[in-house]
Amino acid sequence: MKITIHSIATETFVPMLRSLSNILDKGAEHARSNNSDPAALVNARLAPDMYTIAQQVRLACNHAKDATARVTGKEPPQFEDSEQTLEELKARIAKTIGYVDSVRAAAFEGAEDRKITIPIPENDMEFEMNGLQFLRDWALPHFYFHVVTAYDILRHNGVDIGKRDYLSHVGGYIRQRNSPA
Repeated sequence: MKITIHSIATETFVPMLRSLSNILDKGAEHARSNNSDPAALVNARLAPDMYTIAQQVRLACNHAKDATARVTGKEPPQFEDSEQTLEELKARIAKTIGYVDSVRAAAFEGAEDRKITIPIPENDMEFEMNGLQFLRDWALPHFYFHVVTAYDILRHNGVDIGKRDYLSHVGGYIRQRNSPA
């Protein structure tokens, strides 16, 4: 089996975004069962200088869609950052999954060597990497950071979630051990 940039990107982003959507469902259920305002979760953060859960979800989605676009030589689609509810955040995730899934494997041809340049406007600098370096060293670490931080915010606010929820997609790999003959 050949590992491709397409499989590394798509098969990472999509299952983790689905897990993120599912833990938002658990956050909504937690708010309902505790007669609390779900908006409090949307605006929750771990520390005063950290982003809210809404911002964490948006950033996870942005890294997934932007990485997919950049490694395929396209301009990233622009999504409005206006989500204010858990349902709107779930819709943002679904839209991101739709975009990532829509990019065919053939579009990733040559992605590992494609030059990726990201301007840093504050100081007239730029990142310059090839597609593999960009995906491995920039996009995936940032993506996971924001997904896990959203998870942590929900946990910190009492939502009953665990590692199984975060890594829900690996359940398909669990099998009964073979019995000794």
